[in-house]
Amino acid sequence: MNDIVIKAEALGKKYTIGHEEQNERYLALRDVLMKNARSFWHKTKDMMQGKPIIQGDTLEDVWALKEASFEIQRGEVIGVIGCNGAGKSTLLKVLSRITEPSAGRVTIKGRVASLLEVGTGFHPELTGRENIYLNGAILGMTRAEIKRKFDEIVDFAEVENYLDTPVKRYSSGMYVRLAFAVSAHLEPEILLVDEVLAVGDSKFQKKCLGKMQDVSSREGRTVVFVSHNMGTIANLCQRTMLIEKGQIKYFGSTLEALTKYSDEIGNFGNTLKGNYGNDYARLYEAKVEAQGKSGDFFTDVPIEISLTFEVFKPLKEFVLGFWLISEFGTYLAYVLHDDYSQFPEEVTKPGLYTKRFIIPKNTLAKGMYQIRVDMGLHNFKGIYQDCILSFSVLNRNNIGCRFDVGSSIRFSGLFRPDWAVK
Repeated sequence: MNDIVIKAEALGKKYTIGHEEQNERYLALRDVLMKNARSFWHKTKDMMQGKPIIQGDTLEDVWALKEASFEIQRGEVIGVIGCNGAGKSTLLKVLSRITEPSAGRVTIKGRVASLLEVGTGFHPELTGRENIYLNGAILGMTRAEIKRKFDEIVDFAEVENYLDTPVKRYSSGMYVRLAFAVSAHLEPEILLVDEVLAVGDSKFQKKCLGKMQDVSSREGRTVVFVSHNMGTIANLCQRTMLIEKGQIKYFGSTLEALTKYSDEIGNFGNTLKGNYGNDYARLYEAKVEAQGKSGDFFTDVPIEISLTFEVFKPLKEFVLGFWLISEFGTYLAYVLHDDYSQFPEEVTKPGLYTKRFIIPKNTLAKGMYQIRVDMGLHNFKGIYQDCILSFSVLNRNNIGCRFDVGSSIRFSGLFRPDWAVK
C-alpha cells in the first residue's frame, strides 16, 4: 500500500451569496423603511441562529468545490490548474484548514505549511526578523527549530538589509520572498503554494521552483502547487489536477491534464482563428503543431508554426514573423526574414497566403513558450502585434537542446521558414 498523505472523499465547499433586487420603479419612503426592517429582521434571526450574515434581498448557494475525491502520495509534486474561479484556491484553503468543508472529509498525515496570499501569517507592524519567528510558531515550530534555520531563511529570501524593518514597508515581492522562505525551510511534510510566486521576479521564481523540487525529491515531502503558468506545471509536477466549475475534471498525467486544459481554453498549443489587422492585411489563422505520431510537444520533435493572412493592396517590404517568448517573459528569438531579396514577388500583391516556420528538434528546452505575431511594414508601420498562442515543451529523454529558456538570440537560420501559397 502506498503512503497516502492527503485523502479527500467527496469534498465540497458551499458559499451563500446575496443579490440585491434592481427596482426600476420609483420607491416611496414606506418601501425603503419596510425593506430595511425586513433586512434587520433577517440579519437578527441569522445572528441568533449562528448563521453568517449575508447582505442582499435574495440568497443563492454556490458550490465553489463539489464532490472532490483524490489521493496524494508522499513525496509527490501535484499541480492544480483551471480557469479563474474554478475552485483551485478554495481547495487549498480547505486542505490548509483555513476554512471548513461543507461536505465530505479530508484526511491529512503530517504538518502542513501554506503560502496562499502575499504575506500570509505576517503582522505588518512587526519586522521581518520578528515575523519569521511569528510565522514559524504559527506553523508549529519551536523557537529552537526556527533559530537553527534562521540564517538559511534570510539567505534564501535575500532581505538581510531590511530584516529589522517593519514588513508593512516591504514590496509585494519582498513579502513573497520572505513568506516562501519561511514556509519552505521550516520542514513541513506538506507544502501548499498558490499563484503568489508570480509576484516575484524570474530569478526568484527559478529559485523557488528549485527549492520545491529539492523538498519533494531529496527530502520526500509533498507539494501541492496552483499555477496558471503551464510551463512551470510541466517542469515541476508529476501529476496534475484539472478543476472546472468546482469539480475535478481530470487528475493524472501532467501531459494529459495540459492537453485537456488546452482544449478548454482554446489557445494553448492549438489553433487561433479570427480577423486581426487593418486595411493593409489581416491575420486569419495561427497554428502551432508538433510534427510526430503523437502530436505532443517534446524537445525531440520538430514544431511547425503556420500563419495564414491576406494582403489587400500591393505592399512593399511587407514583413510577417513572430517573437518566441519564454515562460518568464524573456524574448528568446525574433523569427523574421530581413533579406527582402528572398521574398517571393507575389507577396507584395493582394492575395491569401500561408507562411510556415519549422523549429527543428532538439532546439527548444523543456518549458512553456509563447508566440507573439508581428505583422507590418519595414518602415515600422505596425499592422498587428500580439501574443496569441502558447505551448509547453516536455523532455522525455533528457536531451540537450540548443535553446535554453533563459537565453536570448536573434534569428540566424535556426528556424527554417517556408512560404506556401494557399
